Amino acid sequence: MNHKHPFTLGDVRLASPCCKPVSQLQIRELSVAYHGKAVLEHVSLDIYKGCITALIGLSGCGKSSFLSAINRLTEEIPGASSSGRILLDGLDVRDRSVDTLQLRRRIGMIFQRPNPFPLSIHRNLELPLREHGIRDRHTLDEKIESALSDAGLWDEVKDRLNTPALALSGGQQQRLCLARALVLEPEILLMDEPCSALDPIASGVVEDLICRLRGRYTVVIVTHNLAQARRVANYVAFFWMTERVGKLIEFGQCQHVFEAPANALTAAYVNGSRG
Repeated sequence: MNHKHPFTLGDVRLASPCCKPVSQLQIRELSVAYHGKAVLEHVSLDIYKGCITALIGLSGCGKSSFLSAINRLTEEIPGASSSGRILLDGLDVRDRSVDTLQLRRRIGMIFQRPNPFPLSIHRNLELPLREHGIRDRHTLDEKIESALSDAGLWDEVKDRLNTPALALSGGQQQRLCLARALVLEPEILLMDEPCSALDPIASGVVEDLICRLRGRYTVVIVTHNLAQARRVANYVAFFWMTERVGKLIEFGQCQHVFEAPANALTAAYVNGSRG
């Protein structure tokens, strides 16, 4: 049956009344430590396919560590360790048999500050494709145009693809980094404060772009901007420091967390009386 009009469950837009959000990532008892000091303990939650999940809370309560653990970037940090289970469609991504290159193709990452390669705009997107074995020139050009279009950048750069990426503005550089992640056609995008280093106008452009990715990609975004979290997210996870360790305090649909939080600490934070 073709349902022309989606309906809404809380903030989550679904294809039909018989549908429910599908859990794509299941995080179970995830803990992260650096040089033996725990920064995140016993976090369990589900990340739902096609939805935007915002991670909120004070700096230092483990939100970025949570993101890094999902696609195993934690393993590249000296002295870092993690435990628990991270299941992607039933596959435990922490299993040593899982190829990290292929994992990071499925789970892309956007960092707080734009980090384009000191190469041309075109080469920034060509390199990851070649790394994954794509060599055909027509295929490369097609995928690059598609990714730049998805990142809202194609019309701005299509006539200067061979110019240095570092000559772009900060907002354009961040969208280029997003295109570099999208060019590998990931299923999940992890975003660590993608707007915090941008001016308000550029931040608004990136935020609008994130909203347009809803449904096509599963997005997990760290943000300290509560208004932004409320605008973009379907689900919200609130982290806090408890006994000097980051812990998940509350997780739920965005509307419920902001308007009817179950935890008093969550209520204090979203209402501005804590943090």
